[in-house]
Amino acid sequence: MKPRIRPSTATDLEALAPLFDAYRRFYEQPADLALAREFLATRWARSESVVLVAEMPDATLAGFCQLYPSFCSVLAQPIYTLYDLFVSPTHRKQGVARALLTAAAERGRCDGMARMDLTTAHTNHAAQALYENMGWVQDRVFRTYTLDLSPSSGH
Repeated sequence: MKPRIRPSTATDLEALAPLFDAYRRFYEQPADLALAREFLATRWARSESVVLVAEMPDATLAGFCQLYPSFCSVLAQPIYTLYDLFVSPTHRKQGVARALLTAAAERGRCDGMARMDLTTAHTNHAAQALYENMGWVQDRVFRTYTLDLSPSSGH
């Protein structure tokens, strides 16, 4: 069964929030369905992201990806950051992630984005293999750093 990839709407919130919560748990965050629901609802309310969902023929959501608009100063053009990609364990190895990535790239082209960036865990070898198979190229020029700005970080 092939999923239908479509932009999500606020009516998807109750089905999407558990997937978003599972995505966060994959990256070792504590389960918090209320936080997942609120985060997604705020992104929709503020039009701050594009969330594409993979809807199966039985109307269940098998996965999602979330794109954040940004800019590349070097290119002086808009870009998307594909920050979130998640497929429920029961729908993995069925082409759902590939379909989401393909739809995300098409959406980026349609929206006039110059490119799309993503990051993934160094240990997420399955995702890395898929990205490379689909033409994504690992950055060998720039190194990514982060700075924790939370009050408890001491910075």
